[in-house]
Amino acid sequence: MAEEIKLMKGNEAIAHAAIRYGTDGYFGYPITPQSEILETLMAEMPWETTGMVVLQAESEVAAINMVYGGAGCGKRVMTSSSSPGISLKLEGISYLAGAELPALIVNVMRGGPGLGTIQPSQADYFQTVKGGGHGDYRLITLAPNSVQEMADFVALGFDLAFTYSNPAMILADGIIGQMMEKVVLPPFRPRKTEEEIRGESPWAALGKPAGRKPNIITSLELDPSIMEENNNRFQAKYRQVEEREVRYEEICCDDAEYLLIAFGSSARICQKTVEIARAEGIKLGLLRPITLWPFPTKALAGYAGRVKGMLSVELNAGQMLEDVRLAVNGRVKVEHFGRLGGIVFTPDEILAAFKEKIM
Repeated sequence: MAEEIKLMKGNEAIAHAAIRYGTDGYFGYPITPQSEILETLMAEMPWETTGMVVLQAESEVAAINMVYGGAGCGKRVMTSSSSPGISLKLEGISYLAGAELPALIVNVMRGGPGLGTIQPSQADYFQTVKGGGHGDYRLITLAPNSVQEMADFVALGFDLAFTYSNPAMILADGIIGQMMEKVVLPPFRPRKTEEEIRGESPWAALGKPAGRKPNIITSLELDPSIMEENNNRFQAKYRQVEEREVRYEEICCDDAEYLLIAFGSSARICQKTVEIARAEGIKLGLLRPITLWPFPTKALAGYAGRVKGMLSVELNAGQMLEDVRLAVNGRVKVEHFGRLGGIVFTPDEILAAFKEKIM
């Protein structure tokens, strides 16, 4: 079968990929710069073709609780929002993690704090990678840097969520959500039948089977000893994710004397910075974390004894910087360069900051 190549925005790619994955339900609420996800789903009307439910909820809080209900039935369900909207969803996200339910959440980041700006940002790193909501939970977090990855990470995010019975997040930013590129759309997957769901997700609440007690989905546990057992089980699962699911990309790192560390749209800009630096005879490389959690700690630690310095490049005040410094444990100089108001830095600005702070 010939590849289907389309020109579309990153947000639109998310929507098309969700339909093709066989997603059972999307529950969301409009907010810039991710509203095209919901708009595209409504325009495509997948309820007439694949049976996918698409619903604009009355609020972000309602949307995440609808996801909780669908996930509890073993369905492939998702939501999307942008920074302030994700803040409103955090209680429900923590409930999903506590009930060990798989779901996909998309965050197309905008500037803050507060209502902030509709311009792009990467300032939700703490909110997502460090947990955000209450309790000792983790979100499997994928950071796309292209429209193609926006499409590809829908299937990957769902698959990881179901593998580990844990919510997963695609953490994009306004640039990736709004930019247009060619994308190869994935093939259609059939939606799961109820029999398949019962076989693959025996915990799912699908009504009372004959002769058996119904499954009860909850994150509530009033017995502290059982709650501790639950949390210990969660931590063991998170360690498995850290061992198995770290993803990153290395660009011009083989002979690098210095490294840029960047994710999402910042990594795209840093690639050009590396080209410019190399043309000047500076052996600069780029390490791009694809999973922000689990973070490529070991990969970065391996460069600590090989390079002379690292610059963490982010559209924020240096949130990933903490994880980079923890990874190298003081064995190499690490500094930060970022913009904070929605202004996107240029490759030349990054190179100038690198020369000033690292060389």
